[in-house]
Amino acid sequence: MLKNYFKIAIAVLKRRKFFTFVSLFGISFTLTILMVTTAFMDKVLSPDYPDLKRERSLYVSSMEYKNTKEGWMNRSDVSYYFFSHYVSTLKNVDKMAISSNPKASNAYVNNKKIVIAYKYTNADYWNVLEYRFLAGKPFSQKEIDNADKVAVISEETRKAYFGDASNVIGRYISADNVNYRVIGVVANVSKTVNSLSGDMYLPYTVSTSDYNKPDLMGPYNAVLLAKSKADVPKMQKEFQQMMRRVPIPKDFDRVYSNADPFFSSMTRRIAGDGANNGKTRVVTIMSIFVLLFLLLPTINLVNINVTRIMERSSEIGVRKAFGASSKTLVYQFIVENMILTFLGGIIGIILSLLAIYLINGANVISNMRLSMNLTVLFYSFIACVFFGLISGVYPAWRMSKLNVVKALKAQ
Repeated sequence: MLKNYFKIAIAVLKRRKFFTFVSLFGISFTLTILMVTTAFMDKVLSPDYPDLKRERSLYVSSMEYKNTKEGWMNRSDVSYYFFSHYVSTLKNVDKMAISSNPKASNAYVNNKKIVIAYKYTNADYWNVLEYRFLAGKPFSQKEIDNADKVAVISEETRKAYFGDASNVIGRYISADNVNYRVIGVVANVSKTVNSLSGDMYLPYTVSTSDYNKPDLMGPYNAVLLAKSKADVPKMQKEFQQMMRRVPIPKDFDRVYSNADPFFSSMTRRIAGDGANNGKTRVVTIMSIFVLLFLLLPTINLVNINVTRIMERSSEIGVRKAFGASSKTLVYQFIVENMILTFLGGIIGIILSLLAIYLINGANVISNMRLSMNLTVLFYSFIACVFFGLISGVYPAWRMSKLNVVKALKAQ
């Protein structure tokens, strides 16, 4: 029976080529956009270089003061003092990677301006995060204690600053009129991971700012690493208990800082605050956007399918006259529509692979390589089923209600 339905579906698709083209274009184009977007989100949200220990990690990226009586607040990144005096005392924190926000410095090499984004880190930064060293090594606690002017640079910076030189270990690179000796070269990190990407990494002790200033706000953020995945909830609870002991600054009555899982740390920055991680809001907005994006081509498919049914009214009338039940006709039409949808899905996958290839080739997203994996294909399959069922059920129901006599008279 399914074989016959497939033959009928192909015959119907060939009959009105323009309608078929519009249907396939709507399905494949929508799926291409969704699949490329899903590939991007999967890349951002899944553990990836150099942040490969997310299951054991919590992220601290903001400090917030609130005056609830007057209704105003102050929000910023976190100070090194806060991490060294408070967070470092937590028993469930095995290691802590502290880094500053990137700062930009202009360098001129062969009359060409190069913008170097440099950041300060602690020694455990290299133990928590798994940077891939192409040459040399990271700086140690000894070099931090001595405030040695040493630097770890990215592969991209090595090429831009030193050209084709194969070995740059021991050579000097300048930022803000200070020379730093290169001791390591790491593989590039995607710019989408702003808290981890950089062109040059320096010991925090060479910073010109007072990193020991007793303030809660500053330019730093941190990744807290637990000994095991099971210890993460304990680490988060201990952090929350610690925050109750943190002194509240003058003119405020609340102070907030949170150790969040990766996704919650992102949503808190986008749509949350100290008391709310914003996850529900972000997920709701994204869900509404996806549903609306799927709804438009679905409505288009419904209209096209209704038109197809009206054109086939005589066929439907004849089949009903010879005893075909409404249930059989509905089932047939839904199967036909699913075949059309999956043809559009196959085209969508091909277009998505092409789009991802072009995006990666043009380096549209700096140092990020998108890929088509099982997660992306799974969501694509769900989208195909959504298209096929939603756009087929209503037209099929309309078809089942056609009166035999009226259907035959229409022709």
